[in-house]
Amino acid sequence: MQISVLSGKGGTGKTTIATNLAVIMGGYYVDCDVEEPNGFIFLKPNISKSKDVSIPTPQIDYTKCTLCKKCVQVCQFNALGIAGNQVVVFEKLCHGCGACLLACPDGAISEKERAIGKIDAGQSGELKCLQGVLNVGEPMAGPIIRDLKEMVKEESSLIDCSPGSSCNVVKAISGAHYAILVTEPTAFGLHDLKIAVELVRKLKLPFGLIINRGNDDNRMIIDYCEKEKIRLLGVIPFDRRVAEIYSRGNLLIEDEHYREIFEELAENIREVVRCS
Repeated sequence: MQISVLSGKGGTGKTTIATNLAVIMGGYYVDCDVEEPNGFIFLKPNISKSKDVSIPTPQIDYTKCTLCKKCVQVCQFNALGIAGNQVVVFEKLCHGCGACLLACPDGAISEKERAIGKIDAGQSGELKCLQGVLNVGEPMAGPIIRDLKEMVKEESSLIDCSPGSSCNVVKAISGAHYAILVTEPTAFGLHDLKIAVELVRKLKLPFGLIINRGNDDNRMIIDYCEKEKIRLLGVIPFDRRVAEIYSRGNLLIEDEHYREIFEELAENIREVVRCS
């Protein structure tokens, strides 16, 4: 069973919810926010291994190249171009699809693996932990997210997605059995929540909502949920204690009161997923 945790915007407390739920529910915690992973700050796993994630990148043999331009014409990502009397490869635009290799009639193109990031694996108590880390300056997170998802394909896992509704989020939630949306009771939170709701509905993914930093403004979110028939899974209250625990890099469930809240949330989620 895969459960994805996502939010329409950054700063809603998505990773706070994801890490605390992961410890309660067990299995795998998978940080797919590979551009800025921070779940390990709170889970503090012992990292047992790391592996590079690479994509194949074309290499041009200029002794064989006849400048026929077929490789340039077939590339959908503008990763190849002609400069003077040679083909130039723009490595960071390359998606590693191999189309140029197939299109070259002269055998002038080969491929080499180019590392774009890594995956770290470790253990935090009974919880198995994975995180993807995209190298600085790299534009494509997709291959790392793909490899992370493949590693837990048949496992019970909680997927911590990137904020927003980008292609990276789509890739992270694809194949999940359920989605948890995290929002805050603000006008901005509601605006971006609607985008996230539209996304999971287009993917026909069952979902529910958690309100973080709940306060007197909860009504705007609750009214929206009632209108759209969205299940409200629970509310994490706006509380100074949360900020204090978070600022120390600790899990909220280390506080007895919040452990009870997350245990109730986890039970609600298990029941909803069983009925989905």
